[in-house]
Amino acid sequence: MKEEELKKLLLKENEEFKKLYEKHQECEKKLKALQEKLYLNEKEKYEEKLLKKEKLALKDKMYYILNQYKKNYS
Repeated sequence: MKEEELKKLLLKENEEFKKLYEKHQECEKKLKALQEKLYLNEKEKYEEKLLKKEKLALKDKMYYILNQYKKNYS
């Protein structure tokens, strides 16, 4: 099973994966809004840094679930 197909399956069947994915998308949306600004104040720079860290942590957790699923169902 390809990774994209597996993601779609997990989004349907795994509630934890779905929540992580939705939170990841939310972080992505907030980051995009910040990156569209011409200038970021210090608070916004800090927020951007935190969002990037959170987004990466969420991606790591999703990747872990994806790999566990591959191991169990391959």
